[in-house]
Amino acid sequence: MDFDKFHGLVPAVVQDEESGEVLMVGFMNAEALERTKATGFVTFFSRTRNTLWTKGETSGNRLAVERLLVDCDDDTLLVKVRRLGDGNVCHTGERTCFFRELA
Repeated sequence: MDFDKFHGLVPAVVQDEESGEVLMVGFMNAEALERTKATGFVTFFSRTRNTLWTKGETSGNRLAVERLLVDCDDDTLLVKVRRLGDGNVCHTGERTCFFRELA
């Protein structure tokens, strides 16, 4: 992964493996990617808190990694997941973070 293009981070697009629905986008640094691979659960780097966080640690709505795909420029990840918990991924309680349509 080329972490240099985005100052040590790469965007990680999270997609439901079964439905194909895009669930969320987060950022990973090298450590977050390694933890994701080691644990099998999606871990991001929080740009606001400057720390790692694993999706669903408190809510129980974890994202189990099914496949990790890298784009042709080696600077973006597509993370195919299986939803655990109630299946709602967004912190607002919505199923996906992409629930608002831009007019």
